[in-house]
Amino acid sequence: MSPRLLMVLTPFLFSSVAHAAVDCANASDQATMNQCAGQAFKAADKELNAVYQQITGRLKDNPDGKKLLVNAQRAWLGFRDAECKFSASGVAGGSVYPLIYSDCLTAVTKARVEAFKQYLKCEEGDMSCPVPGV
Repeated sequence: MSPRLLMVLTPFLFSSVAHAAVDCANASDQATMNQCAGQAFKAADKELNAVYQQITGRLKDNPDGKKLLVNAQRAWLGFRDAECKFSASGVAGGSVYPLIYSDCLTAVTKARVEAFKQYLKCEEGDMSCPVPGV
């Protein structure tokens, strides 16, 4: 391997080790807290996507319902992002901004996950539920 290529790849080699070594339970500096907050959001977003896929699976025979879900989710994403930008605006430009913004994204996303989970619990014959039961 050429020395030039090795120099270019070195930050990537060590960054994965640094990410794996983060102890979020004992984060004591702002950069680590920001990183941990970002990881928490990624986990919540992953759960949201999994539940969303379950709902779209149940709507496979209802293209109109699926379209309504997609439109609602797009609108919700816009709301989430705008809400969290506003929520974190008091610390805009500061080192704590990523933490506050990510914490908001996580909280709002977890609330959406819980709403989606309720759709998955609809009982047969519940006319107020847009997602059919299994």
